[in-house]
Amino acid sequence: MTSTFTPPGLARFNDLEERAAVAALHEACASMTWVRRLTAARPYATADALYAASDAALAELTAADLAEAMAGHPPIGRPRPGDPASAREQRGMAGAPEELKAEMLELNLAYQEKFGHVFLICATGLTGERMRDAVKERLGNAPEREREIVRTELGKINRIRLARLVEEDA
Repeated sequence: MTSTFTPPGLARFNDLEERAAVAALHEACASMTWVRRLTAARPYATADALYAASDAALAELTAADLAEAMAGHPPIGRPRPGDPASAREQRGMAGAPEELKAEMLELNLAYQEKFGHVFLICATGLTGERMRDAVKERLGNAPEREREIVRTELGKINRIRLARLVEEDA
């Protein structure tokens, strides 16, 4: 049975002025195309409706839109100072040994050189070793394959961030 109860966080999001909604969504994803689509589709009856809208918008992002979204993500192992979301999401690298951090920096640079953008992975809950293994594996991908993996990873990140947005207490 599906509930029609709108969580308080989702109700707050639905009631935000457009500029505030854009700002909140932009913190979740740097693609303005994605942000505009989700803002325009408000109000959302359920969090699942919001997630479905996010997935649909993400599926239609162009290569330029994806590049814009990826530009909003710092490299793994180097969360932006003062950015609690990236620090929280990359927690698995925070306590990693210095050798692993150095290896991850080298792998990030190799990945960026090959694909022209930051290595993007939904890092929430992953250890530094798992992130390292993922970048090593993905370095062998063709650009088209990697773009689709990036789209999938971005979708996971966006869902986590949207959940925090609509489930948070005031």
